[in-house]
Amino acid sequence: MRWRETWIVVVAVILCGSVSGAQAEGPYGIGRPATAAEIAGWNIDIGRDGRNLPGGRGSVSHGREVFAQQCASCHGDKGEGGVGDRLVGGQGTIATAKPIRTVGSYWPYAPTLFDYIRRAMPQNAPQSLSDEDVYAVSAFILNLNGVVGPDATLDADSLAAIKMPNRDGFVGDARPDVK
Repeated sequence: MRWRETWIVVVAVILCGSVSGAQAEGPYGIGRPATAAEIAGWNIDIGRDGRNLPGGRGSVSHGREVFAQQCASCHGDKGEGGVGDRLVGGQGTIATAKPIRTVGSYWPYAPTLFDYIRRAMPQNAPQSLSDEDVYAVSAFILNLNGVVGPDATLDADSLAAIKMPNRDGFVGDARPDVK
């Protein structure tokens, strides 16, 4: 067989579902619904109001240690930026010609910081930090931005209660909130 004919046969076999030997489901006869366990593994989003924040807690001092080990190589020792984005400073620059968008100057909700760190950081090993480490790194970054004090310890309730400096700097979304 020539390459083109081989490719057509391979695609036909896949579309017919005979590769796995299992009865395929769905309107096209391929695939299957995800199991509850498979969905749970990816259902880790955190609402801006703190909805779905996990248990655990983390302090600024522990966050300083985790940040030094896991984050500083990209974001700088004090969040000043490097290979990765700048995380600190920029307050008062958002409405200027050269805005500096950081956690402290731009982000409107503290729980979304937890969500992003947990989901995507460190870049070389996303989702590898424990919830306690994510709370701690969040506390450290918020402390660097002057949002929480140096002795702060964050958990689901205290993180959700933080009012970020730019909370009111965004245009509201008129669509209904679906919960």
